[in-house]
Amino acid sequence: MLVVGLLAGCGPASASPEAALHSYAQALREGKVGQAYGLMSAEFRAKHSREEFAAMIRNNKAEAEQTAERLSVEEGSVAIRAELKYGYDETLQLRKEAGSWKIATNPLMFYSQATPRDTVRSFVRAYTLKRWDVMLRFVPAKYRENMTVAMVEKQFDGPRKDEMREMMETVRVNLNAPTSDTQSENQARLRYGETYEVELVREQGVWKIKRL
Repeated sequence: MLVVGLLAGCGPASASPEAALHSYAQALREGKVGQAYGLMSAEFRAKHSREEFAAMIRNNKAEAEQTAERLSVEEGSVAIRAELKYGYDETLQLRKEAGSWKIATNPLMFYSQATPRDTVRSFVRAYTLKRWDVMLRFVPAKYRENMTVAMVEKQFDGPRKDEMREMMETVRVNLNAPTSDTQSENQARLRYGETYEVELVREQGVWKIKRL
């Protein structure tokens, strides 16, 4: 089954994702570069001129023909999905099933630790909501055995709370910004802004914050 993303900014002839795919494949097959370019999103067209798009097709004819062939599928055999970005750099996947859009990811997974980035986002959310009990989940095992919820609260909302607030705000405003990442199977480092680097470790399949 071919899985494709939604094409945004399509014209009247592309009232549905399926129609957009059909029109795009047909334009590629018939060499109608302008029509194919018109089916690209406004964001794409802002980054790539019509001439650049035409050159990409002209210099990659075999690839364009293959793309057209792969997109020329029978109705109902294409899985269309959409992605919404919201909140703390979170994403929500939607999938079209039997003509209706359904949510494909769990929107109630508030504190995911599936990836290093997920973990930092979740940690910021817990801090913002003062969920000191949740923040304790992000502490590696060797430190957690001597730490309590009250200790977490004192660290982030005690005498040094202004310093902690500044640090967490720096991380928060840079959640969507590019960071310099280094990651291995069980270790990761994410840099936020010019000051703060978050060091993470994976334990039992979930990521924990070793140093902030």
